[in-house]
Amino acid sequence: MAMATATTNNEEYDRAKAVKHFDDSKIGVKGLVDSGITTIPRFFVHPPETLSDLKLSSEVRPGPDIIPSIDLTGIHSDHRRAVIVEQIRRASSTFGFFQIVNHGVPLGVLDRTMASVKGFHEQPTDIKAQFYRRGTGTGVSYLSNVDLFHSKAASWRDTLQIRVGPQMADEDQIPEICRKEVIEWDREIKRLGELLAGLLCEGLGVEAKRLKEMTCLEGRVMVGHYYPYCPQPDLTVGLAYHTDPGVLTVVQENHIGGLQVKYGGGYVDVKPIPGALVINIGDLLQIISNEEYKSAEHRVLANPKNEARVSMAVFFNPGNRDDLYGPLPELTSPEKPAIYRQFTLTDFMTRFFKKELDGKSLTNYYKL
Repeated sequence: MAMATATTNNEEYDRAKAVKHFDDSKIGVKGLVDSGITTIPRFFVHPPETLSDLKLSSEVRPGPDIIPSIDLTGIHSDHRRAVIVEQIRRASSTFGFFQIVNHGVPLGVLDRTMASVKGFHEQPTDIKAQFYRRGTGTGVSYLSNVDLFHSKAASWRDTLQIRVGPQMADEDQIPEICRKEVIEWDREIKRLGELLAGLLCEGLGVEAKRLKEMTCLEGRVMVGHYYPYCPQPDLTVGLAYHTDPGVLTVVQENHIGGLQVKYGGGYVDVKPIPGALVINIGDLLQIISNEEYKSAEHRVLANPKNEARVSMAVFFNPGNRDDLYGPLPELTSPEKPAIYRQFTLTDFMTRFFKKELDGKSLTNYYKL
């Protein structure tokens, strides 16, 4: 294919033209792989400073699994709940990431949804192309790289994105291959999100329903990421390092691995656990908690394996975009004043999407 020229070609290069050609083709990175390329298009190549620490992955330097795994068994008994709340509080204030097991979401639901999202991405291009769009008006879009046209370099993944709250996209807009599964999965993840929000509130010492009453769980978007084999994984990434802008993210991933969290000056692997879900704190919750909880930078490595990495995530955001958000008054005092000013969610999200994804965090912008 014309777009799959060698990355070492020093002839005059029109990046904007190459990116538009790729986007207009609607084939995604899966289509590039299927075409048999052996070198990745130049606009996927990341600068050396982005790639310099990829070799510090624990795949190269084995280390302990330091991202906590928390067992939710017995969550409704007083003693176990107190233990679990403390484990979540510690993980959220230290790593900003943790995994949960025995979370109550049936494994059959997880397996069916994962298989259906994988199935969507592995359909023929002409079927997927019907959903390929950058606008989100229908509530459903399939695309490669939400920030393709203004990032420094593209990442090696495709994404199916579906609005699931406050009001789910029209059912007939959701691809039939995963429609029933996504609706079932969302029902379970919504319930789990409410449980987690209550536990996080208890860890802060505020009313368990505080985040829910602030509509923090109503605005929900689901993404189904597909990371196919990359022929040059040392030149690009699957997902550039960033922090999530919202309140809370719930992630399901298959067994391939590649998710890394920044901790202690480097990156550590989040090693897949069968049946587990990965939870991470977003920028908004860091702000709302007045930095009791931390939003951690994370990334996904380009996939060097012949089997695709597939992950699904739900981003929980406030449903009311015009309310003011900032540190909870209950968490501020003369001894610990508010670290952030107040702002509307509309302002916050507008600033987020005006920048490319690389290294993005808005917490500094809103600091007092």
